[in-house]
Amino acid sequence: MVGIVSYGAYIPIYRLSREAISAMWSQLPGRGERSVANADEDSLTMGVEAVLDCLNGIDRKQVDALYFSSLSPSYVEKQSASIIRAACDLRPEIVTADISHSLQGATTAMKMATDAVQAGSAKMVMIVASDHRLAAPNSADEANWGDGAAAFLIGSKDVAVSVEGEYHVSSQFIGTWRKPGDRYLNSWEDRFVRDKGYMEILPNAVRTAMRKWGIGPQDITKACYYGPDARTHGAMSRPMGLDVKTQVQDPMFASLGDTGCAFAPMILVAALEDAKPGDTILYASYGDGADIYLLKVQPQIEKVRNRRGIKRHLASKMMLHNYGKYVEIRDMMEWAVGMRPSRRSSLPVIWREREMLYPLNGQKCKKCGNIQFPKQRVCMYCQEKDNFELVRLSDKKGKLFTFSLDERAMEIVLPKVISIVDLEGGGRFYSIMTDRDVSKIDVGMEVEMTFRLQLEGSGLHNYFWRVRPVRC
Repeated sequence: MVGIVSYGAYIPIYRLSREAISAMWSQLPGRGERSVANADEDSLTMGVEAVLDCLNGIDRKQVDALYFSSLSPSYVEKQSASIIRAACDLRPEIVTADISHSLQGATTAMKMATDAVQAGSAKMVMIVASDHRLAAPNSADEANWGDGAAAFLIGSKDVAVSVEGEYHVSSQFIGTWRKPGDRYLNSWEDRFVRDKGYMEILPNAVRTAMRKWGIGPQDITKACYYGPDARTHGAMSRPMGLDVKTQVQDPMFASLGDTGCAFAPMILVAALEDAKPGDTILYASYGDGADIYLLKVQPQIEKVRNRRGIKRHLASKMMLHNYGKYVEIRDMMEWAVGMRPSRRSSLPVIWREREMLYPLNGQKCKKCGNIQFPKQRVCMYCQEKDNFELVRLSDKKGKLFTFSLDERAMEIVLPKVISIVDLEGGGRFYSIMTDRDVSKIDVGMEVEMTFRLQLEGSGLHNYFWRVRPVRC
């Protein structure tokens, strides 16, 4: 039996109300809100968050491959999956791959993962989908899209959700596209894209898959599938023969938005949070064709409930006060000289300190047992020399020892909160605090680590760990 062993998700803490977007463009008030990634987040960092959520209670040494899917990868020519692997402290002797360019990238990755496990070339494969797409200002996409990520661990042991059937179809249909150099998505006429694309390709594939499996719509407990907007998503249930009120999983357009290739996976995570053993789930994605999966919930699902997943992340949020802050975070305007951070970094330093920077390894003195960060040759406590073992600090929580606020720093979301944190189990970490409400920061508050973009880089994305107030 092959299937999902564990699942995880991530939603940024910031939300922007559609009313604020409508007010900016003098439109009728929109309903609900969309998720917005912070200025120090991108598809890669959100992918790290989802993988870590998925790995809760899982031995990281068991993962044999990691496949990353995104329509908004951090690099055009540089693998994101390899950086995610390092940040999550997975073994370097694993297969990593990026799967991009299509909305159905995550379900393509699931096909690759299940095939690898069935063939015996891997025991466990991590698949993660994450998107951080930039929509054109004053477009329908701007209000409809959101940011987020989801991850699944695929294996054949301790399976929580088994894959009972699959069906795949490819299509050359062109409805939306983005060429190299295009900043925003291009689209053909809405009705054509909807009627000949979404409403035809996905429902037809679902009906064909059901006939292949010898089941009917009445056999489906929950259906989790992609849709470009709330209206189209609801309308797609009818040709598939599904009851939108009882069988279709809430697509969360009102609270999250369309998260691209992560959207269908995130809907699936939401369904699994409430799923019961014996439930049958239809999981379908769209994009250059369709991927359809028939899933069966197993009793093991009860042992993987302790995830932040969708519900807890949705409940943990901070509202952006206006559209201008969204524009600033998204870097959508020309700014005065000195308003934006200068970017510089050193690739030799990043390579030399790779064990410290990405997995956030500190060192534990083998003589006195104290933990230090960053690494150094001499123990600051007992002066023992070159007698240390590595210890991962990224999964440690801590308490804020002291902090200062800098209103003139090179930081997009001011003030810059410079923090000193005492970590559980020992060690002290100097960091920047992100995802914070300045009015609620206090000495002694509990914080946790989060993998983020740093505002420097010499033309590359420079990643390191920051702290944030504990979410959820």
